[in-house]
Amino acid sequence: MILYLLCNNLFKRGLKHGKKNEVYAQMCRSKTSAPKNFCDYESMRSTYKIQVPQRFNFAKDVLEQWETKEKTGTVLIPGTSQLTARDMRHRLITSGAKCVITDETLAPLLDTVASDCPSISTKLLLSHKAMDGWGNLTELMGTVSDDHVCVDTSSEEPMTIFFTSGTTGSPKMTQHSHCSYGLGLTVNGRYWLDLTEQDVFWNTSDTGWAKSAWSSVFAPWIQGACVFAHHMPRFDTSTVLKTLSNYPITTFCTAPTAYRMLVQDDLSKYKFQSLEHCLCAGEPINPEVMCKWKELTGLDIYEGYGQTETVLIAGTFKGMKIKPGSFGKASPGYDVQVVDENGSIVPQGQEGDLGIIVKPERPFSLFTEYTGEPERTAECFRGDFYLTGDRGMMDAEGYLWFIGRSDDVILSAGYRIGPFEVENALIEHPAVAESAVVSSPDPVRGEVVKAFVVLTADFKSRARKELIKELQTHVKSVTAPYKYPRKIEFVDQLPKTVSGKIRRVELRKKEWGQPTS
Repeated sequence: MILYLLCNNLFKRGLKHGKKNEVYAQMCRSKTSAPKNFCDYESMRSTYKIQVPQRFNFAKDVLEQWETKEKTGTVLIPGTSQLTARDMRHRLITSGAKCVITDETLAPLLDTVASDCPSISTKLLLSHKAMDGWGNLTELMGTVSDDHVCVDTSSEEPMTIFFTSGTTGSPKMTQHSHCSYGLGLTVNGRYWLDLTEQDVFWNTSDTGWAKSAWSSVFAPWIQGACVFAHHMPRFDTSTVLKTLSNYPITTFCTAPTAYRMLVQDDLSKYKFQSLEHCLCAGEPINPEVMCKWKELTGLDIYEGYGQTETVLIAGTFKGMKIKPGSFGKASPGYDVQVVDENGSIVPQGQEGDLGIIVKPERPFSLFTEYTGEPERTAECFRGDFYLTGDRGMMDAEGYLWFIGRSDDVILSAGYRIGPFEVENALIEHPAVAESAVVSSPDPVRGEVVKAFVVLTADFKSRARKELIKELQTHVKSVTAPYKYPRKIEFVDQLPKTVSGKIRRVELRKKEWGQPTS
């Protein structure tokens, strides 16, 4: 795992001269819940105007305004440390990546698939140890020249690609330009996170996900805020609470699942002297968790809604009335509406598909395309709208409410999991004749992966508990561990359409206690 860290000048100068405590004291300013970068929601939307220049490079035009930094014209493709060899092979072959950077833990795994990936010409290791066949990035960074001329790029040139899961097929390559993230995430940093140069911001997202790029790189760097990083092999409530108490963290963003775990701890043992702004994203947050966190800490949780293909689509912003259960109003830069199957806006209070207006003018902060897949890119649009793939409704005050996903993608503890990937892994086991994967409610994670499995004849007499564990272990071995089905139910047959397609929607409704007709 590689962590990016940019401290503001105040923090760096203080540490350089051994004045850590003085710096902490300066950063621990009096708490405030008032917006620092805007007055209120209405003025924020009315004053938001970003002119996209013809030539724009995030490293040159943003980072060099804060500190001398390099970028090189490369397109970055982050990957989580939980990827298996199979996942890595798919991503490397599909992307045609020329260089790979990792640490000594993952390097041996990558070596098992490198021979299948002819595009790779350079392998760099972030380590103080040497490894055969790998260049050492740590050593190179210590000897490289300070002289560097940043590549001149147009604002629309590709900057980064994220693999994101869908309901069918393999993960898609979501391409973003220098302006879509490099300028577009100003919305996140300036308005939703409300960051300034005096803030210390901790975002707990895995560095392989777009949310980490949102909140650990672009948004705080645009605002010149200090990024706090803590390497935790897994989320631990005690570690998180101690960290929030012991460091001058002013702004904290984590997944709703994490808040659900945190409020179960004894928060009276901790004092968050610097913390003043708490946020969440990745999945809907339960109103009771928001109320409990406010009761225990005195702080509201501001929810944000977005996806890999966008920047912040909507959110609750400082100064707004918070309606528990709603993810707020449209963010600046997007006109968000609820539409029907024909692409027409539905009346307030009526359910429909959540969409962003893209005609006559397409928002520059929208992704460019699913690289190499024009058909899957086109499927995201209906009439004048880009469709998020989620169902929702808008109330009379313009607040948006999440109802469910119009596809079958599962959001578990902030992870986005495509059922196709899990079903592919299951079908490789000799016990599985066919399977269907859907979301299932869970009090801690919000929802988890559940697999309905039809067994082959040879395995129908096997002990069920033993077979469940065996299938779970199998899935963990062939795909990323977070995707494994925490629940498995054996069935004689799966519901299907006349054409033979599995009706996951029927299984999902049954699982969530909803009418199936």
